[in-house]
Amino acid sequence: MTGLSLFQITLVVDDYDRAKSYYCGVLGFECVEDTAQGEGKRWVVVRPGKDGVALLLAKAATDTQKAAIGNQTGGRVGFFLSTDDFSRDHSSFLEKGVKFLEQPRTMPYGTVAVFEDIYGNTWDLLEPAKSS
Repeated sequence: MTGLSLFQITLVVDDYDRAKSYYCGVLGFECVEDTAQGEGKRWVVVRPGKDGVALLLAKAATDTQKAAIGNQTGGRVGFFLSTDDFSRDHSSFLEKGVKFLEQPRTMPYGTVAVFEDIYGNTWDLLEPAKSS
């Protein structure tokens, strides 16, 4: 198949405004859309830049959905945030209170550190290694 691309994934959250404030205000994502859908539902889409996958912030409505908040990938790192300047973004995130679970490390694929979002989902902040 050609012409397919992954452009958006759902992230289950407890509150639209709390999630939007965190992803946009703390992590620096852009709010692409925030549209009321009636009955308290909204279509809230955020993205960490012009390219890449966007997150649809979906408010949990059932007990099963609420139980998935913060554990959407079963405890594995589930989200990978690429940067062109690891030091800049790592420092900025620390200043804004982002909780890193480890010290930065250099791997063959780049400089990386794992952090938790406000819900406990784990993310890699990653500056890919430069090609030689």
